[in-house]
Amino acid sequence: MGVVYHANYLVWFEIGRTDLLRTIGWSYRQMEATGILLPVIEAHCEYRKPSQYDDELKVITRGELLSPTRVGFNYEICWLDGEVSAVGRTVHAAINEQRRPCRLPEQLSSVLA
Repeated sequence: MGVVYHANYLVWFEIGRTDLLRTIGWSYRQMEATGILLPVIEAHCEYRKPSQYDDELKVITRGELLSPTRVGFNYEICWLDGEVSAVGRTVHAAINEQRRPCRLPEQLSSVLA
């Protein structure tokens, strides 16, 4: 159909989230090395205008602390001129290596509070 496959937007959300964490000084790899995981427990995407193959897009990501154990991320997928292709949101729960809920790490919660 000449347009980007709809599930790719969720992949781009993950890239935006990973980059945001890296810019605040704490990568996913570092967080997981401390035993904290952030699985997605909710995902939403609203498609506004289809992207075409080879379009240059940017991902704008904002994080917010929802509770001591949950964090949300809001996304905009835009062309370089700022026109929005899609918006979305993911919610993540902090869990430990035993897959039990735990508090978000201070490195993350202090920045998103």
